[in-house]
Amino acid sequence: MDQAKTYVDRALGTILIVLMAASVVNVLWQVFTRFVMGDPSSFTQELARFLLIWVGVLGAGYGVGQHDHLALELVPEKMGGRAGEWLQIVIQGFIILFAVGVLIVGGLRLVYIQLSLGQTSASLNLPIGYVYLVLPLTGVIITFYSLTHVSGHLRTLRTDTSALDSASDE
Repeated sequence: MDQAKTYVDRALGTILIVLMAASVVNVLWQVFTRFVMGDPSSFTQELARFLLIWVGVLGAGYGVGQHDHLALELVPEKMGGRAGEWLQIVIQGFIILFAVGVLIVGGLRLVYIQLSLGQTSASLNLPIGYVYLVLPLTGVIITFYSLTHVSGHLRTLRTDTSALDSASDE
């Protein structure tokens, strides 16, 4: 599981770097065409918006994997020991429920509806469903990361039972 997480970390990090670099180049092109050439490019604003959506939502998934997301850690840290580990597992369970229910199921429904309606973006003529595809993709990523976190907490509970119990007694 750790090797898979390392692979996903690297792949997702690379994708985010590429998307961010594309966004920077796109915005630079937009500024150049507007202020230097005097004729602003027609697609750059829309592309910048779509890239920002993808970077933001995928970045949130990456943040979950790196434990860099917004979290309330005071209670599990105060509890410590086995109780703290079990609370972390419960928290990850709620994260999985959200990722599956809202991001994967809801996101797939949104993508399906948008593709069925055939709605396309104004200047890029890109199906809007492709823009929303980032939601179920991020849901899968968050679910994967949460399952790896649960696995780590279970491994800690199994291997370090005596150390955790003695730490909670102090």
